[in-house]
Amino acid sequence: MIPQKQKNFQFKFIYIGFLLLFGFSLQAQNKKAKDLLDQVTSKVKSYDNIVIDFKYSLNNAKENINQDSKGNVTMKGNQYVLNFMGVTKIFDGKKSYTIVPEDEEVTISTVNEKDDNAVTPSKMLTFFNTGYKCSMDILQDIKGRKIQYIKLVPTSSKDQRKEILLGIDVQTKHIYNLIETGKKGTKTTLTVNSFKTNQPLSKNQFIFAGSKYPNYYINKLD
Repeated sequence: MIPQKQKNFQFKFIYIGFLLLFGFSLQAQNKKAKDLLDQVTSKVKSYDNIVIDFKYSLNNAKENINQDSKGNVTMKGNQYVLNFMGVTKIFDGKKSYTIVPEDEEVTISTVNEKDDNAVTPSKMLTFFNTGYKCSMDILQDIKGRKIQYIKLVPTSSKDQRKEILLGIDVQTKHIYNLIETGKKGTKTTLTVNSFKTNQPLSKNQFIFAGSKYPNYYINKLD
């Protein structure tokens, strides 16, 4: 069983990963990289909703760690449903609901989008406005797809990440993967296996239904 502390770290990486995947209003030093990121941003904003199936990998050769997990996320505007590692996280635009079947617990919290420290979907196009140096990296042919990588290097010496690589499909302008390398050798990779747009969604897609969890402990943080 994966320790809860490590599970929380991995869940946070997935969440931050998707903010990175769709938060490309970066102050780029490399104009070509900035132009490509702008194209991706424009493409993403043109969709009514996005449904993604993804694979998550965590590797650290020094500590002999090699883990793979799968998940999916549905996003529409500033609402989303994320399923990962047995946990479901729903954000209805105001409140966040974290459902953990293993513990039979639901944690409910109000998200203050005006809080500078709050990471919310509505900040996807501004969250990474600063803090990175951006440049074009290698172009790879992966299974017949031309994937252009863009390197993001944190400007803060306190950041534990050495660099982040964003792989972009040159033809579709969709993200293929995100590779994050830590200063201590840990590499985390988020790969998009399926990218669907403008899907028919239930009107209750982003509404938490408490009746589905009658025996769960409800932890209200505010």
